[in-house]
Amino acid sequence: MTVHAFFDLLAGLAALAVTVTVHSWRLAPAAGKIEQAGFAYAVAVIAGAAAGGYGAGTLNLWLSGVPGIGRSVVGALAGAIVAVEAFKAARGIRGSTGLIFVPGFAASIAVGRWGCFLSGLADQTHGTATTLPWGHDFGDGIARHPVQIYESLAMLAFLFVALTLIGRRRPFFMANGFYLLVLTYGAQRFLWEFLKPSAALLGPFNLFHFLCLGLVIYSLAMMVGNHERAHS
Repeated sequence: MTVHAFFDLLAGLAALAVTVTVHSWRLAPAAGKIEQAGFAYAVAVIAGAAAGGYGAGTLNLWLSGVPGIGRSVVGALAGAIVAVEAFKAARGIRGSTGLIFVPGFAASIAVGRWGCFLSGLADQTHGTATTLPWGHDFGDGIARHPVQIYESLAMLAFLFVALTLIGRRRPFFMANGFYLLVLTYGAQRFLWEFLKPSAALLGPFNLFHFLCLGLVIYSLAMMVGNHERAHS
C-alpha cells in the first residue's frame, strides 16, 4: 500500500467515525431528508463526486502538460453538488441536505492532505518555490510551499468551529452549515491555488480557481435564499 493510499484509508475512516459520532450526538434529524430520499440520493452523490473529481483532476493535469489520470477534491465537491442539486430539483426537495456531511468532509481533508504531502512531487499537489523557513523539499532540491499542510490546517480549524457550533445547536449553522463548509473550502483553496504550479487559464487563474469561485458563489447564493425563505 502506498503512503497516499494509506492516508486515503485513514481519511475515509476518520470521516466515517466523525459522521457516525456526530449523527448520534446532534445530527440525526438533519439526516432525515437524506434517509427519505433513499438510495438514489447516495447514487447522485457518488456519481457526481466521481465525475467531478476525476474530470477536473485529469483536465488540470492535461492543461499543465502532465499525462495521466488525476483526482481533485474541489472537482469532486463541485460535481457532487451539481448532481445533488439536480436530484433535489427533480424530487422537489427543498432546503439544505448536506449538514450531516460537514464534519466528515472537513476531517477527511485534514487527514488526507498529509498523504498528498508525504507522496512528494509525484502527487502533483506540491506548491511553488518559496524562501519561507517552512518551505519543504519534495525531492527536487527546491523548497516549496507545503500547500497540502496549509489546506489540512485550514480544514482542521473549520472542523473545530463546526463541532462547537453543532454542539451548541446554533440555528444559523444548523441551517447553513453545509454552505459555510463550501464557502470556507472554496475560499481557502482559491488562495492556495496561487501557490501551485498549475497551468493558468486566464491571467493568474487556473482551472481550480474558477471551480472555487463557483463554489463560493453557490454557497453565498444558497445562504441568501435560506435567509429570504426564513423571513418571507
